[in-house]
Amino acid sequence: MKVQGRMFIWLSVFVLAMAIVYGVWSKEPVGTTALFLAFGLCIMIGYYLAFTARRMDSLAQDNKEADVADEAGEVGFFSPHSWQPLALGIGGALAFLGVVFGWWLLYFSTPIILVGLWGWVFEYYRGENQNQ
Repeated sequence: MKVQGRMFIWLSVFVLAMAIVYGVWSKEPVGTTALFLAFGLCIMIGYYLAFTARRMDSLAQDNKEADVADEAGEVGFFSPHSWQPLALGIGGALAFLGVVFGWWLLYFSTPIILVGLWGWVFEYYRGENQNQ
């Protein structure tokens, strides 16, 4: 995590320099504001990663002598048979189509998104997947 923290902090320095140069040369407020906001996001992520890296044990990616196999193992748990992302995808597609064809489509997409989100969050609290 130390490497990623440094990368984001250096990226934030670069984005800040580009925001200043862009603002001085173009005198265009929207792009300048967007670049300053990108600087803020980069510095927040970089600070979080650097702060978290100080509180954690050293990972294999922080060791210059580490091999690829040193990080091998379980990455996390991913649901193998969930239908909820399909409901969220359909609801999201309808919501974005609402921007094109009319805001009235949000009346149909919002319940689909909420049901998909509710089902995804509480997927392992009910039914056959319930944890004992």
